Amino acid sequence: MKPGMKIGQTATVKAVVTPDMFAQFEGQVVHPALSTVSMVYYMEWAARQIILPFLEEHEEGIGGAVSVKHIAPTTEGDKISATATLTELKGNAVITSVEVYNTKRLIGKGEVTQFILDKADIASKLA
Repeated sequence: MKPGMKIGQTATVKAVVTPDMFAQFEGQVVHPALSTVSMVYYMEWAARQIILPFLEEHEEGIGGAVSVKHIAPTTEGDKISATATLTELKGNAVITSVEVYNTKRLIGKGEVTQFILDKADIASKLA
């Protein structure tokens, strides 16, 4: 990993809620609102933004853990913003706290852990 990653660094990703992000199973919409699955996607994407500038050519990040609390619903057309904050570096583990807001309030929070591994190690694990 390249030097420079520091506790407290943040990264934010934004999106607008669309029907493909609704809570659904087997193509059947349960609620016309942002699903927890979709919210977690943006939480992980925000956390990934923190590691991207620091990956060496031979490295890649891989998800290790996600803990999430989905607090409030968000409907179609509303904007969401997920901000990850680097809270801990433990060996090759990068741990971030993440908060997600819509235009009115906090809608989710949690923690995302990624591991920085050699691409060859990941390839061998997937083989």
